[in-house]
Amino acid sequence: MYFPIGCFTCGAVIGQHYEDYAKQVKGGKNPAAVLESMDIDRYCCRRMFLSHVDVIDKIVKYRKY
Repeated sequence: MYFPIGCFTCGAVIGQHYEDYAKQVKGGKNPAAVLESMDIDRYCCRRMFLSHVDVIDKIVKYRKY
């Protein structure tokens, strides 16, 4: 669904980095290198980026207004 604002494990605020991360990864950059350049070092926070599946566009099609 939506990318979480904070890491579920440590509580660090990471939501502001997702848009830039997604844009760079879609541009063909290595996800690990992108996270390194953004100074996201904790493995729990990195997990939030690497395991996120953006399905909101698929779900919105079935929403009734």
